[in-house]
Amino acid sequence: MRKLIFFPVLLCIHILCFSQERSPVKATDMLKIKSASNLGLSRAGSKIVYTVTSIEPDGDTKWEYKYVNQLWLAATDGSFSPKQLTTSKEGSAQGVFSPDAKQIAFVRTVDGKGQIFLLSLDGGEPVQLTKFKYGAGSPKWSPDGKQMLFSCSVPLKDLLKDSLLNPGKTLPSWSLEKPGFDKNEQLLPGNAKADPDGNLDEIRAYLENNTTDKKAKLITKLNFQDEMDVNGELNFTHYYLVDITRDAVPQPVSSGFYRYTFMDFTPDGKLIFTADLNGNQHPDRSQESSIYLINKDRTGRKLLAGKAGYNYNSPRLSPSGNWLAFQYNQAGSGVNIPVLAIMNLKAAATDQIDLPFDRTKGNMIWSEDERYVYFSAGSNGGQPVYRADIKTKAVERITEESSGIIAFDLKGNKLAYIKTEVADPFELYVSDNNGRGQKKISSLNTEWLASRQLSLPEKRSFVNEQGMTVEYWVMKPTNYKAGEKYPLLLEIHGGPASMWGPGEASMWHEYQYFCSRGYGVVYSNPRGSGGYGLDFLRANINDWGKGPSSDVLTALEKTVSAEPWADTSRLLITGGSYAGYLVAWIIAHDHRFKAACSQRGVYDLATFFGEGNAWRLVPAYFGGYPWEPAVKATLERESPINYVQDITTPYIIFHGDNDRRTGFVQSEMMYRSLKVLGRPVEYVRHPGGTHELTRSGNNRQRIDQMLRTFEFFERWIKNK
Repeated sequence: MRKLIFFPVLLCIHILCFSQERSPVKATDMLKIKSASNLGLSRAGSKIVYTVTSIEPDGDTKWEYKYVNQLWLAATDGSFSPKQLTTSKEGSAQGVFSPDAKQIAFVRTVDGKGQIFLLSLDGGEPVQLTKFKYGAGSPKWSPDGKQMLFSCSVPLKDLLKDSLLNPGKTLPSWSLEKPGFDKNEQLLPGNAKADPDGNLDEIRAYLENNTTDKKAKLITKLNFQDEMDVNGELNFTHYYLVDITRDAVPQPVSSGFYRYTFMDFTPDGKLIFTADLNGNQHPDRSQESSIYLINKDRTGRKLLAGKAGYNYNSPRLSPSGNWLAFQYNQAGSGVNIPVLAIMNLKAAATDQIDLPFDRTKGNMIWSEDERYVYFSAGSNGGQPVYRADIKTKAVERITEESSGIIAFDLKGNKLAYIKTEVADPFELYVSDNNGRGQKKISSLNTEWLASRQLSLPEKRSFVNEQGMTVEYWVMKPTNYKAGEKYPLLLEIHGGPASMWGPGEASMWHEYQYFCSRGYGVVYSNPRGSGGYGLDFLRANINDWGKGPSSDVLTALEKTVSAEPWADTSRLLITGGSYAGYLVAWIIAHDHRFKAACSQRGVYDLATFFGEGNAWRLVPAYFGGYPWEPAVKATLERESPINYVQDITTPYIIFHGDNDRRTGFVQSEMMYRSLKVLGRPVEYVRHPGGTHELTRSGNNRQRIDQMLRTFEFFERWIKNK
C-alpha cells in the first residue's frame, strides 16, 4: 500500500520539476521581446500613458516581421491593470495627457506623414486633429488645454514660397553654397521652359526638372548624408499651434531660415524655444544655439540664456516659471560633457548657476516644490535617475545603479519610469519621488521569460596603466557545469563614447543567446567610454586603437585567469561601429582569437571622413582634417586598413547597404584587401540595412546577422 502511494508522489514531483524546467534563450526569442518607451504622467500623477513596441508577423510572409507601436494606459496606484488603448495597424506613439487627463494626444502615420490624433478616455475612436501638409509630431498641450503645439519638417523649396513661415518670400541671408551664385539668386523662380537644347536658363530649368524627378541628386550641403542615403535636400524644423477644434488651421509660431531645435509651453502659456537666430551661417555649419522666450503671436522675443560660441539646449522651466534649468557647452568643442545649470529668472541679476555632475545628463524635470532638478545619466554600466539640489548643488542617485532607466516622468510625489535590467527587461515601475516604495506595474515580458534560463553578469574591475579604473562584466554559459571548458566571446561596444553594463538594453538578447549556445561572454567599458566622467571620456583622443585595445584585452585576460571554465584555445571577438574598428585593430595586432566579427565598422579614418554622416568624429578625436600633415599621419597610424597584411584571424564582416553613418566603402576595402591576401574572410551585406540594423532594423536581417556570426564562429572552434 505504501508503495502505491509513493509512486504517484514521485510522479507528481517529476511532472512539477519538468514543468518548471527552463529552456535556453533562442534566436527567435528576439521576436518575443516587447519594449516600452515615451512615458508620461497625468497632471495629478494618477495615470501613465506609454508606448509599447512589439514585433508581429508582417502579412502572410512566413519569415518577415514588423514593428508595431501602440499606446497603453496604467494606474500608478494599481487600481486597474495596464491596458492597451490603440490597435490600429498604422500604430500610435508619442502619447501625452491633456491637462485635465480626459484626453490623450498622439501621433499616427497617415499617407506617409505623421498626424496628431485625440483619444477620449471616456471611450470612442480616436479623432484626427491635424491634416497638415508638412505632417505633425511631438504634440504638446497648452496649459489651458485649448491648443496644441507641434513640430514639422519643411523642405527649403516649400519654405521659400510659404508666406506664413517666410513673410515677404525672402531668400536666406546665408549662402546656399552653390559655386558661382554668391547671393542665392538661383533660388528665385524663373519663367524659362525646360529645354535641353535651349539657352542657359532653359537648360537650367531642364536640369531642375531632373532633380525634382529624382533623376539626379544635386549636392551642395556639408551634411549630405542622412542615415540611409545621400541627400542634397535642406529641411527646416518649424513649430505650429492649432486650436483643439474641428477643422482648425495650424498657425506657425516660428519662421525663417533658422535652426530650431526645441519648443514648449511655459507655465503661463507663452513659448520657450532653442534656436540659432544668428542667421549668418548655413544650418549645416552652425553649432550654436540659445534659449528664448516668445509670445504665441510671435511678439516679445526675449533671450533667456546664450552667448556667442556656445550651445545652450534642453531648457526646462520650473512649475512657477521662476527658474530655468538648461545645459550648455562650447559649440564645436569636440569630446565633452554638457554642463547642467539653472537661472533665477525673477532675480535682478539672472546669472547662471552651474550644478556640477561629471556625467552626460538627459530628460531633466523639476520637482513640484522647485527644490530639485531630476535627470537620468549613464554611469558605471547603469542609467539611474538622479536629482540635484539647487541650493546645495548636491547630486543624489534615486534609482538603482545597475539598472537602466529608459524614460521617466515626475508629478508631485509620483515617479514613474521604464526600467531595464538583465533579469527583467523593459518594464514599468512607480515609486515616490525619493525612489522609495518601488512597485512594478507592467508585465510585458514576464510570461515568456518565466520559461527561459538566463545568465546573469558578474561585475569586476581593474586599474589600467593610466591609473583609470576599467569596469567589466563576465557572463557564464547558461548550461555551465563546473569542471567543463567553454568558448569565451569578447564583446566590444561602439561609440566610442557608448557604455555597456546591466542597464544597457540593446545587447540583452545577443548576450543571452550566445550564453545559451554554450559561450561565456565578457564585455567592458574601455577608456573613451561614457559614464565615467570627462577625463575617462577623453582618454582615447588621438588613440582609438592601442589604448582601448589594451583595456578590453586586459578584461579578457583577467577573465581567463579567474575563470577555469574559459577555454583559451576557443577565444572569439565581435563588435559593431567603433567596435567593428577595434576588432579589426585588435586582430591586426593580436592573434589569439579563433575567429572575429566586425559589424558596420570604420577601417580607414580618412575615407570615413568623406563617406560617413558621423564625420565630425574625425576632427573631434584627432584635432583636424585628413589633408593636414600631422592629422593625416595620425589617421594613417590609427586606421586598421593600414595593418591589413597582419590580419590572419578568420574574419566575417557585416555592413548594411544603406548605412550612411559610417559608410560601407571601407568594409569593401577591408574585404577585398583580405581576399587578395588570401585570408579566411567572409563579407555579408544586408540590402536596405542601415547603421541601426541590429537594434531597429528588419527583424529577419537582425536574426540573420546573429546566426551568421554564430555559425561562422562554430566553424572555427569545433574540433579545433
